[in-house]
Amino acid sequence: MSRLIEDYAMLSDLQTAALVHREGSIDWCCVPRFDSAACFARLLGNPEHGRWLVAPEADARGTRRYRGASLVLETEWETAQGACRVIDFMPPSGGEAPSIVRIVEGLSGHVAVRSELVIRFGYGRTAPTMSHVGDTLVAGAPRGALCLRTPAATRGGRGMVSSFGVAAGQRVPFTLTWVPSRARLPAAADPSGALRETEEFWGEWSSRCSYEGPYREEVLRSLVVLKGLTCQATGGIVAAATTSLPEWPGGARNWDYRYCWLRDAALTLRALAGAGYLTEAEEWRSWLVRTTAGDPVDPQIMYGVAGERQLPEWQAGWLPGFEDSRPVRIGNAAAGQVQLDVYGEVIDAVYHARRHNLGGSVRAWDLGRRVLGLLEGRWREADQGIWEVRGGKQHFTYSKAMAWVAFDRGIKMCEEFGLPGPAGRWRAVRDEIHAQVCREAWNNQLGSFTQSYGSDLLDASVLLLPLLGFLPPDDDRIRSTLARVQQQLSRHGFLLRYDSGHSGDGMPEGEGAFLPCSFWLVDALALDGRRDEATQLFERLLQVRNDLGLLAEEYDPKGRRLLGNFLQAFSHLALINSALNLADTRQRRR
Repeated sequence: MSRLIEDYAMLSDLQTAALVHREGSIDWCCVPRFDSAACFARLLGNPEHGRWLVAPEADARGTRRYRGASLVLETEWETAQGACRVIDFMPPSGGEAPSIVRIVEGLSGHVAVRSELVIRFGYGRTAPTMSHVGDTLVAGAPRGALCLRTPAATRGGRGMVSSFGVAAGQRVPFTLTWVPSRARLPAAADPSGALRETEEFWGEWSSRCSYEGPYREEVLRSLVVLKGLTCQATGGIVAAATTSLPEWPGGARNWDYRYCWLRDAALTLRALAGAGYLTEAEEWRSWLVRTTAGDPVDPQIMYGVAGERQLPEWQAGWLPGFEDSRPVRIGNAAAGQVQLDVYGEVIDAVYHARRHNLGGSVRAWDLGRRVLGLLEGRWREADQGIWEVRGGKQHFTYSKAMAWVAFDRGIKMCEEFGLPGPAGRWRAVRDEIHAQVCREAWNNQLGSFTQSYGSDLLDASVLLLPLLGFLPPDDDRIRSTLARVQQQLSRHGFLLRYDSGHSGDGMPEGEGAFLPCSFWLVDALALDGRRDEATQLFERLLQVRNDLGLLAEEYDPKGRRLLGNFLQAFSHLALINSALNLADTRQRRR
């Protein structure tokens, strides 16, 4: 059976994540952190690269769902002999060793079930040493071990295999726990108790959602995804749970997204605060300030979940990749790029934190003033832009617009909140940037703002100009740009970022429609007063989600399939913020 990205569900304990295929196989998990080496890498290879299958031995038909607004997954299997349920979850760890719990529960008749656990450390490259410690099977490696506990009889070989049966009312649990090197094995946990506590955790967390507008269920599912991609110990939110899922099948646009991007900062703050999650918004701001304020040089565009700066990129040549999409990349060389828009993202996040009553932060404003000081001397430079191109620096329109945002929000911090800063000097810089963008980024022949100065290439990021407040949505140039972007970048109603065949971005042609860009189109239409069109597109985008309400980075409208890394925080952030924007325009129309 051919695998698709939308076939997967995510489990999370708030320090790492696991992806579960609809056939019952956990095909991806990194321990002990989101950005650690994978111990299950079948997602990017073959079963021998590591996976954990739990499913009926006979032919079966499965249906799956999350329990309420949680990341507790249950799959019900029906066979000719009976039915059973597999409950998969990761107990929120609170910084302790991560565990995956799988409980097989008989529903009717008698079902023969097989568990096949193949552990391969180092992204599928290293087989563990196997040993027994009492009733615990230990798969060891130099940096730690995974320990399996189950009452089911288990035999060894290339993996750990258990074959057993369940009748109605019977339960057979499995618990797989990461143990750091030289640490003692943790005490055996109660799987049923852990399930109850995990459901209580998610029930309490989801009950705090204050958003009561349209599409509440969809917004809440996306908020749960964001929480699942959050490192509880640091407050950082990773961009995705995976690396190297292709932006086009068989292509080379395969990147590692298991890190924290500053670009997501303002969007994340607005999404969390707008839904009532002020504690999480504050934790994200604290991560942002803590990570960037101590930098002796300019802020990076991304960091590790604990603020690591060095994210060297290398290739796992032994992995064939998802649908033979090579190379499989670990790390991300874009961490060393110059992307001037991140200055604006940081200042906008600091400003929105104040607006959402997160309280004053001397350190946050100290960071803001330092960032603005750096940007005063850099905004005229070329950079690699929001799309992290590898084809050379340009004067990207979005980067310059975000430089304008940085000074605009800095001025507002002084004027609205009485904070100290050279507002007069910043105002002059802001005005100079605005004039330059309107002069250099506008293509009169196309009737549109373009991707970069002097270019005739369109880019969906220019749709953000009215949302940023750079120009009003009823400005003739904005309306003309919106029309041109829809005309040239639309594929079956979904938007490309830009035309990859003519971009000169340093990569081969070919990628799907970028889902956040399509949500930006929703926002632009809503701001332009075209709320019915915006709502129709938003509802089409909701249909792109898989059966569990999950989104990847991109979408192939022709093949009707998800593409790119999964689950993608940027896509879910854009969904939440579009729902908030639609709710705002609905309120204004009343």
